[in-house]
Amino acid sequence: MRTGWQLLERPAKHEVISSALADSEASGVVIIGPAGVGKTTLARSVTSSLPGRARWAACTTSSSSIPLGAFAQWVTPTEARDPIELLVSARQSLLADGPAVIGVDDAHLLDQLSATLLHQIAVERTGSIVATVRSGEPVPDSVMTLWKDGYLHRVDLEPFTREECIALVESVLGGTLEELSANVIWSQSGGNPLFLRHMVEAALEAGTLSEVKGVWQLRGATTVSSGLATLLESRFDHADPDAVTALRLLSLCEPLDLDALVELAGEKAIDAAEKAELIRIDRDGPTLAARISHPLYGDVIRRQIGTASARMLRGQIVTVLNRRKPTSVAGRIRLAELYLDSDQTADTGLLVAAAKDAVSLANAPLGERLARTAFEREVGMRPAHLLSRALMWQGRPAEADQILARFDPDDLDEGQLLLWGVPRASIVFWSLGEVARAYEVMELLRSRVTNPILRPMVDAADAAFTIFENKLPEGLAKAEAVLSDPAAPEQAVETAAFAAGMAMPLAGRGDEFTAIVARCFDTQKSTDGLIRMLARYGEVLALVHTGEFDKAETQAANYAEFSSSGEFLGWAIAKTMSGLVATYRGRFADAIPTLEQALAAFNAENSLPWRLPGRLLLARAYAGLGRADDAERVLAEAAEHVGPSVALFDPQVLVTKAWIAAARGGGRRAVELSRAAADAAHRSGQLAVEAEALHDAARFGDRRLARRLQSLVANVDGPLPQLYARHAAAVADSDGDALDAVSVEFERAGLLLSAADAAAQAAASHQQRQDRRREIESVTRAMRLVSLCGGASSPAIRAAARPLPVTARELEVAELVAAGLSNREIAQQLSVSVRTVEGHVYRACLKLGVSDRDGLAAIIRPGGTRDPQS
Repeated sequence: MRTGWQLLERPAKHEVISSALADSEASGVVIIGPAGVGKTTLARSVTSSLPGRARWAACTTSSSSIPLGAFAQWVTPTEARDPIELLVSARQSLLADGPAVIGVDDAHLLDQLSATLLHQIAVERTGSIVATVRSGEPVPDSVMTLWKDGYLHRVDLEPFTREECIALVESVLGGTLEELSANVIWSQSGGNPLFLRHMVEAALEAGTLSEVKGVWQLRGATTVSSGLATLLESRFDHADPDAVTALRLLSLCEPLDLDALVELAGEKAIDAAEKAELIRIDRDGPTLAARISHPLYGDVIRRQIGTASARMLRGQIVTVLNRRKPTSVAGRIRLAELYLDSDQTADTGLLVAAAKDAVSLANAPLGERLARTAFEREVGMRPAHLLSRALMWQGRPAEADQILARFDPDDLDEGQLLLWGVPRASIVFWSLGEVARAYEVMELLRSRVTNPILRPMVDAADAAFTIFENKLPEGLAKAEAVLSDPAAPEQAVETAAFAAGMAMPLAGRGDEFTAIVARCFDTQKSTDGLIRMLARYGEVLALVHTGEFDKAETQAANYAEFSSSGEFLGWAIAKTMSGLVATYRGRFADAIPTLEQALAAFNAENSLPWRLPGRLLLARAYAGLGRADDAERVLAEAAEHVGPSVALFDPQVLVTKAWIAAARGGGRRAVELSRAAADAAHRSGQLAVEAEALHDAARFGDRRLARRLQSLVANVDGPLPQLYARHAAAVADSDGDALDAVSVEFERAGLLLSAADAAAQAAASHQQRQDRRREIESVTRAMRLVSLCGGASSPAIRAAARPLPVTARELEVAELVAAGLSNREIAQQLSVSVRTVEGHVYRACLKLGVSDRDGLAAIIRPGGTRDPQS
């Protein structure tokens, strides 16, 4: 990891200041901004690029009371007390060598005589001035008039943008910063470079900012370094004590309703804090709310509050808030959290309700804390149910199972049995992979839960398990029965929608599922935020399989926006959605970092099964760029999740293997694996996946698929199967014109790599007919599309990029030679004899004018490397 904090260039501001200094109508610039925003750094950067040496005066609080204190180093030692003589002495020293560049740091602290000297130089234009002023501080009139009267150009320096913050932190860390963590760091630092540096260094020291699989993640509260705390504490030391009182209360509970804060601190304290710019008052709907003006102020103030004082202050806040009886989710959660750390005892019912709220918002860590407190106080089924779900989502299934194991199902009534059984079956099925044991729990639920209001919860869970075992018709029938039941409870509907969302898009019923999402989720609040996010994943999956890529991309971005710092699991699911869209569009350069961040966010003590679809997508994206070794590595990692509980993804695994084979140059093997994927998908009713796999086979050169694809058109929602069928027919006929036309349609639909492949295949067809002009046009189009895909690679694209005088089989063998395979390995992969492979190698070398395998590899893949992207 790099440790140096380098100046992040601000070229636009640098240019503005340089231009102002070159302006004959002005004497320089004044840079105004908050403390730590980088005023001095920028000013010194500009002056260092100017000819001659700049003379810098640094103003301080102590020097502000000394006549000419800022310019003392240029005043000739004298016993004279005449201010005119002192001014003359300083002026002569500063300008002894002619016009100079004069820098003044913190010009708002200039003493009156120094301000007068600076004003004289500006008015007479005998020097160029670069001054910095801290915003919000009183400025002497003689200094303020410098820019008000036009002698100095005013440049306001804003905090870093989010993008600038990320760029700076990543340059220091030497790696990718997770977007969710970047949002927290940016918002907490306020974009202030000084605060940013202290925050990152403190987080690294505390271990809350750490690297997970190449992605830097912030987990836990942000930390304030001792250096920054000292810097900020000095401001509070000079503030009105009443103002600090208001700040102390807000540091423990923010925002606070203004009326509540008035009751706690008094009007005088709030007025003083607002005047000192320590707090701000914003309208929050129909009410006014008080907030701390900068997030780090709260962190520093909390460091000054002892444990006993903090508990007492929270107790006071709790008393006031409890009288107002919060009715919102946020209000209940905040009140419950305050209770936990106060000198008062919360009602267990409030803790359970707040834990349920937290889980419904996909904030599993917070849900765990609240539910655990309630459970330890009163061992009941409701807190146990919430606690087990929160632990399961965080990849701690053994702990979750232990919580539920404390209950004997024979002692539970139907409602309690349901709260016990569904999470326990889920833990055992998905997290532990023990399908038989999960079905034992489900059989117990089916036999004992007969209440018609509760029974849909059992059926919905049963549907999800059945679908993940890849029994789509049976599982969908169960899910649809729950979704069509108007009396089904909200959690049953969510679970059934999750199950249907994982199956309907794959079955070619994407349009049906988007209608289900619109009907079910627009009228009901969530009972489990992560289940709902997985159902939303199904929505994006449906939009992708029905060809609505723009809408899918928008929805994925919207769902990522819903996640806050504590909801990184929901955020990871949303990022997987974005990676899904980018991968299917062929935008692999976007897909890879997005999916890597999602997978890193899924990091847990026990690997979460929700990593599997992300890993399969990431492997396909790597393979799409020709990075076969990286794709193999990710696919090997995905193998930790295998068996009946994830059988739903078996066809996708074969699709991924086909892409890896294609990346290694094995066109024939890629076709075989694509056909195997299509057959596996057909057997389980995954008709959309079948169509996709057949399309891949046609892209890899299979000419026998047009009729089979056409048969799927009427059974799979959306326009894509028809496009796939047209493409397969054009491949079968080697019709270059038709391939060019379908390439245009693929691009219009948003399938960029499919468009590139079709154009590359068109080029090969035009070449066979010796239509050089059309061949060049198709190759040019293919290469343009390849660039949009981030430099994608496929058998058709590689052939179009390097048209060679060899047969398709000779090219395939040459590709495998270039990938580093021996003749025997090639023979095994192609199911031919070693002698046959040797013959193909010999003829390819003869046609290409090379003498051996190394020469052949160098032509096929310059450099002869196994993985051209590594």
